[in-house]
Amino acid sequence: MATNAVDETKATEATTEKAVDTTESDEATRTEEAPAEAEVVETEVVETKEEAPSGIGQGAAAVVSAALGVVSLTGSWVGTIAAARQNLVGQLETAQGAGVAQQIQAVYGDAWQATALWGGLFAAIALVVGVVTLARPAFGTPGRIQAPWIKSVAWAGVALGVIGLFLAVLKYTGILLGLPSAG
Repeated sequence: MATNAVDETKATEATTEKAVDTTESDEATRTEEAPAEAEVVETEVVETKEEAPSGIGQGAAAVVSAALGVVSLTGSWVGTIAAARQNLVGQLETAQGAGVAQQIQAVYGDAWQATALWGGLFAAIALVVGVVTLARPAFGTPGRIQAPWIKSVAWAGVALGVIGLFLAVLKYTGILLGLPSAG
């Protein structure tokens, strides 16, 4: 019985030694091949980055254009503060004996126009950013097409900018929701 155990142990040790030798030779082969593969992968990544810009800047500009267009339609914090300031200035500058029409214009009309100016400014910026985003591929890499979602969002920014600018002009001139008459 003891002889069988010793023979099995020697056989197991021999098999283990062969497995270790095989593993060592495979590891040596892998170690020799690994740096070459890593260099190829790094080279391909660098070439890909140089050849194909991702368009992240154009996408961000398109989203900014659309967001500014929405702000021009809904109003902004800056426009609200400018209107409140203009309202306060109108109250301070209007004399007690001023006519009703003059008081309405000084207190409410100027504030309304300040809101319209800020809305128009945001709309104009949205329009410019959207147009530049749409025109950018013409000045970039020839043959490179712009992602369809970037074009869609940039066109949305342009459309919102045009609508916002139109409404701002109508608000400023008093055609849209003008001041009530004092008569």
